[in-house]
Amino acid sequence: MADIDVKELLQSGVHFGHRVSRWNPKMMPYIFGKRHQIHIIDLRETVKGMIRAMRFLSDIVAKGQDVLFVGTKRQARATVLANAEECQMHYVDERWLGGTLTNYETIRSRLSRLRELEGMQEDGTLRSYSKKAISRLMREKRRILRNLHGIRNMAEVPGALVVVDPRREAISVREANRLHIPVVGILDTDSDPDMIDIPIPANDDAMRSIQAILTHLTRGIMEGVAARTEGKTVPGGSEAKPKGKTGEGRATATSESPAAAATATAPGPKEEHGKERGTQGS
Repeated sequence: MADIDVKELLQSGVHFGHRVSRWNPKMMPYIFGKRHQIHIIDLRETVKGMIRAMRFLSDIVAKGQDVLFVGTKRQARATVLANAEECQMHYVDERWLGGTLTNYETIRSRLSRLRELEGMQEDGTLRSYSKKAISRLMREKRRILRNLHGIRNMAEVPGALVVVDPRREAISVREANRLHIPVVGILDTDSDPDMIDIPIPANDDAMRSIQAILTHLTRGIMEGVAARTEGKTVPGGSEAKPKGKTGEGRATATSESPAAAATATAPGPKEEHGKERGTQGS
């Protein structure tokens, strides 16, 4: 499970943080250094977070619970959708509606309304309405479908959340914390790791970086799905609150320090992977 290619992470720009002026001091344990006024993320911490997240998600799914992917920023939508569908899990890629977890009964009522509208369209009931009424009902259907299509089959609250950019998805993280749902977060140097149960420090603005990490997490989830199908639990599962930050248990994916390699190969702040940190927010 832990065969993570550090060279692939480097090529995807996972190690690029934000400009030093925009950092959150709580992210200090995950930062290796800085170059051209850009923080360089410690890839040892990234790999360690990925391994722990993969094991934890695999264990959660093997026990019969589902995972909810959350990523509504433009760079993350397509990747979140593709990976969630690959492992047949739920996702939110357009807009997080307040109360999606804490007021799930209301969300289920909207999903029931969606099924009702789809039924009316399929059995021809809509043809008995006026054109204005049909237009209004179709707008209602599109609105519900746009916001809730990724969770329409979610019968109960998920066992864990995978969040891209917890700073942007703060409402979903707070709801999960309130319900004691573990959160796996891909967080940049401007985020607050205290809100996340399993932090994965990484560039959360670049599409290639998000894809590189979610691909591995999806692989862990699919191993859990396979174990669930076979009726057995994946060995080495993690607990819900494994927040170790530095020091013990550092991942050793290669003999060479990946963070040192990141610094050696890091280009200037305006190159493609690093996003234009001085002007673009998360």
